[in-house]
Amino acid sequence: YTIKLNQTAIDIEDISTIQDEEEVLVLPFSVFKIKNIIENRPNMSSPMLIEIDLEECEDDEQINNKKQEIPLRGSLVDIHPNAKWNNNGQTVAGQNPSLSKPQGLYVDDNQTVYVADYGNHRIVAWKSAETNGQVVVGEHGQGNDAHQLDKPTDVIVDKERDSLIICDRGNKRVVRWPRQNGTSGETIISNISCVALTMDENGSLYATDWDKDEVRRYRMGESQGTVVAGGNGQGHNLNQLSLPSYIFVDREHSVFVSDFYNHRVMKWIEGAKIGSVVASGQGQENYRTQLRYPKGVLVDQLGTVYVADEHNHRIIRWAKKAKEGDVIVGGDGYGAQANQLYLPKGLSFDRHGNLYVVDQGNNRVQRFTIEMPSN
Repeated sequence: YTIKLNQTAIDIEDISTIQDEEEVLVLPFSVFKIKNIIENRPNMSSPMLIEIDLEECEDDEQINNKKQEIPLRGSLVDIHPNAKWNNNGQTVAGQNPSLSKPQGLYVDDNQTVYVADYGNHRIVAWKSAETNGQVVVGEHGQGNDAHQLDKPTDVIVDKERDSLIICDRGNKRVVRWPRQNGTSGETIISNISCVALTMDENGSLYATDWDKDEVRRYRMGESQGTVVAGGNGQGHNLNQLSLPSYIFVDREHSVFVSDFYNHRVMKWIEGAKIGSVVASGQGQENYRTQLRYPKGVLVDQLGTVYVADEHNHRIIRWAKKAKEGDVIVGGDGYGAQANQLYLPKGLSFDRHGNLYVVDQGNNRVQRFTIEMPSN
C-alpha cells in the first residue's frame, strides 16, 4: 500500500508484532481514499488479512480552499512542464444552437461551457456531455435595452453572487446578469470598449479597453477603477499597449495581457508602471518564435504562458523566461479538421487541465484532453 509518511502517518514497522510486514499507523482525522482492496488467503498462523491500498487525499474544506486560490480559467491540478494534449479536439459547443463569430468563453466547476456568441448577440451555455446548448442571455435579439446585448465579446461567472458578467461591447458596457431566472442585466461599468474580463479571488474585476489601450481593475463597488496595465496611449513601449485583448490574473495579482497589434504578451506585476514581455513576435507567419495577433492567454502554476496565436491558427506554450515557444495545439494550417483551428480566440482550462479553445473561424469550441495531467 502507499501512504505518505508525514504528519498524517507514522511508520510503526519496528514496533509491530509482525516484523516481516510494513505497517503504518494512520493518525486520527486523516482523510484518505481507498484505491483497492485485496483479500489474502487465510493460513494457519494468522487470521484473514485485508490489505487496503490507500492514497492520501484532501478533505472537502481543503479542496474548496484550493479552488479559491486557483486563478479564473486556471487548472485545479498542477500542469507538468512537459504536458501534452491530444492533437484532436472534441467539439463541445457550437452545433445546436449554432454560433456566429464566438469570442470569449468560461468553463465552470461542472464543466459547463459559457460562450460569448458575438454575431448572435447572446450568451449560450453547454452542459458537460450535452450536445444541445441553452441561450442564457440575449433571447430578445440585438439591442441596447437591459434585456438585450450587442456583440458580446466575453463572459465569466461570479460564483459568490451567482451571476454572469458580460462584456457587452456593442453597447460599450459591462453587465451583470443573474444566473437563476435572470430576465435583464444591470450595467456595472459604462463607456468602455471591453474585449475581455477576468476576476481575482477578492472579487475585483479586470477589463480590457480597446479605445484607451489599457486594463483597469474595479474593486467591488467601484465604477471608475484603476489602471493596472497600459493607459499611456497606443504604442509599443513597455508602458504602452496597442489593442489589449485577453487577460489573465495570477495568484500574485500580476496581469498578463495579449497585446494584439504589438504581437506580444505582456506581464504587469501588481503596482508596476511598466510591463515586461513574456511572449513575443513580429507578426510573421508560422515562425516558432513569432506571435501573429495573439488573443486568448492563460498562465499555469509554473508561470508558463499559453496563448492563442490567432493568425497562425495555433496555441503556443511559452515557458517562463524562454526565448521561444512550442506549439501544443494546431499548427497544421487553418481548417476544420479535429486537429486544426481557424482564428482561435478565447482560452480556458477546466479543473482537470483540459484545454478549451474558441475556434472562431469554425464557429465551435474545441476541448483538447490533457494526456500528462499533473506532477
